[in-house]
Amino acid sequence: MLDDTHYMKEALRLAQDAYKAGEVPVGAVVVWNDKIIGRGSNQVEQLADSTAHAEMIAITAACNTLGAKYLMEATLYVTLEPCLMCAGAIYWSKVGRIVFGASDPKNGYKKTVGTQNPFHPKASLSYGILEQECAQLMKDFFAERR
Repeated sequence: MLDDTHYMKEALRLAQDAYKAGEVPVGAVVVWNDKIIGRGSNQVEQLADSTAHAEMIAITAACNTLGAKYLMEATLYVTLEPCLMCAGAIYWSKVGRIVFGASDPKNGYKKTVGTQNPFHPKASLSYGILEQECAQLMKDFFAERR
């Protein structure tokens, strides 16, 4: 069985790909039974779609892989704290476990909901996995654009 760090490294690799493509560097993977069943990186600029966040793309891919709308036994790994929109998608897809790397005080779900849990009541949450690496990628991206 692979650990959280392994899967977060894969999400981080996707975030680096987004960075190279000029996208805000966020990557996400959905894991079920120790297999990655969905991958996503931000594609907002490429698709000219404000909803094309890494989490949304990874969840859609995972649901398509399973042929199901719920991901109760899956874990979502994402490099950055999900925004409120993505938290809603995570809730509705009933992802069983959410793991994120770096917090996002400007746009993360916590800004809006505070300490309330926006995810499915049965979902578990972990954070801080490869936090420094995930945060540094974001800092580098925005420093380059200023």
